[in-house]
Amino acid sequence: MCLCEGMKGRSIDGPFINRLIKSLKPGWLRNSGSNAVRIVACGGRKELIERMPGELRSCLNAGANTTLMVWGDCDDDCADGNALKTKFWEAAQQNGVTEEQFSRVVFAFAKDRLENWIEFLNTGTTDESKEGARAKKDRLVADAAKKLAELCKKGADVQDMPKSLQWSCKNWRALADRMKS
Repeated sequence: MCLCEGMKGRSIDGPFINRLIKSLKPGWLRNSGSNAVRIVACGGRKELIERMPGELRSCLNAGANTTLMVWGDCDDDCADGNALKTKFWEAAQQNGVTEEQFSRVVFAFAKDRLENWIEFLNTGTTDESKEGARAKKDRLVADAAKKLAELCKKGADVQDMPKSLQWSCKNWRALADRMKS
């Protein structure tokens, strides 16, 4: 289950996430239809933070390896992924979520927009201090997601990778390790 910012049909987050997960082909994923995971577009960050505790409970109640992934943007008001994760933790605590339950959430936070990651993955460079240009072609998004999947499978550090992408990859690797056990 993935929560992400953006409006369904108007954001590249959903297509990027879906292509990334499908390209990773994790053994624990049951692929049915064209969507590998259930993606819920939440509009803005406020709604994303508000919905996270309830969706986490749904995942925990489903049992097995059901996992909640939260994709968002740090924007100008959060220095990095840890600062934004703290905002989610505050909302989770207010809704009775324990630290152990919260630790099961996988967070992926771009500094400003996912387009910076797409620019990096397709060109090898980006400047996270500026908003990346809007990705308008699904092929460009899919190619970037496939490249990220290849990098994730190798597990090697990538030189000059944007800090927010490094931070998010560590969270993804923690999920992959947890699923192996």
